[in-house]
Amino acid sequence: MIRRLLLSLSLLASLAACVTAPPKNYDAFAAVNPYSILVVPPINRSTDALAGDYLLTTISRPLANRGYYVFPVNLVKRVLEDDGLADSNMVHAADPAHIGQLFGADTILYVTIEEWTAQYLVLDTIVKVDVSYILKETSTGQTIWQHRQVAQYNVNQGGGGGIAGLVIKVIVAAIERAKPDYIRLARQANGSAFGTPQQGLPPGPHYRGNDPVLPPQ
Repeated sequence: MIRRLLLSLSLLASLAACVTAPPKNYDAFAAVNPYSILVVPPINRSTDALAGDYLLTTISRPLANRGYYVFPVNLVKRVLEDDGLADSNMVHAADPAHIGQLFGADTILYVTIEEWTAQYLVLDTIVKVDVSYILKETSTGQTIWQHRQVAQYNVNQGGGGGIAGLVIKVIVAAIERAKPDYIRLARQANGSAFGTPQQGLPPGPHYRGNDPVLPPQ
C-alpha cells in the first residue's frame, strides 16, 4: 500500500512537471485515416533482456482505447518469426509494405526502448522508462506520427521525516530493489504517449471516450 501510494504521487508529480510541447502536425495522419495498428516487436536498447516482452504486454490496451484495431502482439511475433523475421532489428529494417501484407494492416507501430533502468541509492530507488514510437503507413512506409515518452518515479519522493519515516523509506527502497515496478511505469508512458491531446494519437474509428483524459505536455 505504501509503495503504491508513493508511486502514484511520484508519477503525478512527474506528469505535472512536463514542459508543454508545441502541437504536432497531423496532416499526414489525417490523409491516411488509419483503421488498424500492427505493433511489431520493439528494439531494446536497454540492458534488461525482458524489457521488450514486458512493454508488449502494456501496449495493446491504450491503443485499443484510442479506437484502433490492434493485432494480437503474440500472434504478430509468431507470424514474423515464421516469415524469417525473428530479430526485432530485422523487423524494423524490413519493408513495411511486406509486413503490412502479411496481416492486412494499414499502419505499423515501431517501438524502441531507449532506457529501462532502476538506479539504486541508499534510501531510494529511481526507476525510468524512455520509449520512442514511430507509426508508419504500410503502402509507402511514410511516417505519419512519432513521439518519445519518458516516465520516471522516485520511490521515496516526498517521504516523511523522523525515525518512522526513515524506516519506511528503507523498507520501500528494499522492496523496489527486489522488483522494480516497470510494468506500471510502462503503462504510464504508453498512456501519455497515445492519449495526450495535441501530442498523442487522434481518436480512431472505434473511439468511445474510454481512455483517461491527460493534460497537454
